Parts: sequence; C-alpha cells; structure tokens
Amino acid sequence: MLTSIVAEDLQAGGHDVSYQCRAAAYPLHGVHFILLGSHATASPRLALRWLRERTSHITDQLDTAYAQPGRHWLTDEPEHERALAYLSTGTAYQLTLYDDTTRYVLAAYPRGAAS
Repeated sequence: MLTSIVAEDLQAGGHDVSYQCRAAAYPLHGVHFILLGSHATASPRLALRWLRERTSHITDQLDTAYAQPGRHWLTDEPEHERALAYLSTGTAYQLTLYDDTTRYVLAAYPRGAAS
C-alpha cells in the first residue's frame, strides 16, 4: 500500500520540507496519468533515495528488456551524483522509463519549483 505524506503535515510536525518526489505512469493512449506515489523530504539525498526505491519497484514489475535502463540507472553512481548536484542547486531531476504501453516518470524537485 502506498501512502503519501503531505508537505504541510511534515512542516506541522517540525520537519523542514524542501523537496517533492513523484512517480507517475502515463498510458501512451490515455489522457490521464496514474500517480504511483509521492513523497516530501528535507534533503536532496533523501529525495534521491526515494527515487531509487521507486525505480527499483517499477523495474521489478517490467519485462526484462524494459527493466534494463532502470536497473542500469540504479547502479550508476556518477548519475546519482549528478542528480544530487542538480537537486542541491535547485534544479529538478527526472528519470523516464518505458514499456510497450506506458511511460513511467519519476521526478524530484525543490519545493516551489514547477514539476
């Protein structure tokens, strides 16, 4: 079961929320997206951790050929450092995976930035 914590809930609990994370599925011939999860966190490193966890969950459900790019990303430390650098300087980071019928978009962005 996926649960989402709203940024206002974290702030009320004394946590500073600086980053938003989202994972969504976009059917190729659909008009609406399906939210696969969202998360609010206080640091770029925690945002990247959430992206890695969700990428792992999504790739586990894809056929082998379609999962390869996600599995490669999961082990690509230089790319993770680049993602951290983007997030730390206020730039959003996005990873997109595909299969035959769906585009999966995972993104992290500083609070207040356009997603």
